[in-house]
Amino acid sequence: MMELYATDSHLKAYLHIIRDSPVYPIIKDSNGVVLSMPPIINGDHSKITLNTKNVFIEATATDIHKAIIVLDTIVTMFAQHCSPQFVIEPVDVVSPDGSTTAYPKLEWRNMQVPYEDINKKVGIKVSKGEVIELLKKMGLSTEPTPADAIISVKIPPTRHDILHPCDLIEDAAIGYGFNNITMLLPGSLTIADQFTHNRVSDLLRREIVAAGYSEALTFALCSRDDIADKLRHKIDTIPAVHIANPKTLEFQVARTTLIPGLLKTVAGNKKMPLPLKLFEISDVVVKDPSKDVGAKNIRHFCGLYYGKTSGFEIVHGLLDRFMQLLGVRYTPNDDAGYYIKAHSDPTFFEGRCAQIITHGRPVGVFGVLHPEVLQQFELTNPCSILEIDVEPFI
Repeated sequence: MMELYATDSHLKAYLHIIRDSPVYPIIKDSNGVVLSMPPIINGDHSKITLNTKNVFIEATATDIHKAIIVLDTIVTMFAQHCSPQFVIEPVDVVSPDGSTTAYPKLEWRNMQVPYEDINKKVGIKVSKGEVIELLKKMGLSTEPTPADAIISVKIPPTRHDILHPCDLIEDAAIGYGFNNITMLLPGSLTIADQFTHNRVSDLLRREIVAAGYSEALTFALCSRDDIADKLRHKIDTIPAVHIANPKTLEFQVARTTLIPGLLKTVAGNKKMPLPLKLFEISDVVVKDPSKDVGAKNIRHFCGLYYGKTSGFEIVHGLLDRFMQLLGVRYTPNDDAGYYIKAHSDPTFFEGRCAQIITHGRPVGVFGVLHPEVLQQFELTNPCSILEIDVEPFI
């Protein structure tokens, strides 16, 4: 069954959730008819039509907290269309340990916020009663508190997005109207200037776009596999900053290279006409014991060519243009400029990889990606990529 679903482009992304489980979850009705196998597929027997009157809502997740949020949100939205309106029927869920819990819980929460904080952080001057009215506009009710300066807000189950008093302050600002907030000059005089890293990066972006490349903006966090196994490296050899309590497998470490992000972007746009020419100028993060936080950001440039041919010479041309923009001459064996030399890297095809040298030290690498790397990112065409450290030139 898993092999059959693995051929479906829509279902295969979810198979890993239950593939290795000793049992599979099945939902049946009172007559034993299978309704669905969450989270993979639903049955035709329970399909909703225009004549459906009774709707059974189930939420499947690997995180019970997220499942509760999804269930509360869907149920409350459906409730306004029920007859009688806003009436739902809870369901008792029996856990493997024998305990029974009624879902949906639809729990209300209380959160307190000093109303003067709202005035100060939003930049308005309103009374406590007016603040209460602003929160009512946003569907939030309040309760009296012993302290006059504190507002106790009742948060309904429809507002799981409220996590902190700052969210209540934002709601009050929305209720007041951003356009109604008086614009004021700051109390202190300062002269702002753009960081050199950002100014140079912006100038490079403009010129690389003019060269026919499209800019991508990818996540700064990724999985361990993205920077290690998928690129044919060992995670133990990479100075990556690991997240202590990752909430998802997709965000386990801070990226040490821009390559996985661009390859994921290509994988998500395979329907676009070839060739694809992408680039990104962003920070990577590596461990650095000399820093007070134990890590540092490094500005990198990464360019990619994905087409029917490898495009190695095109990426080489991109490197030359990049150096020309920075005013760095090609001078073989001279520390004053830059040059390239043959290099061996597991990420790249053997014999199709070069290292970029400037001021006597390597600052980047480019070449044709290894077929195994392409396979890991579900790419079928050859691809050449360039990644270089921008900071030595700033």
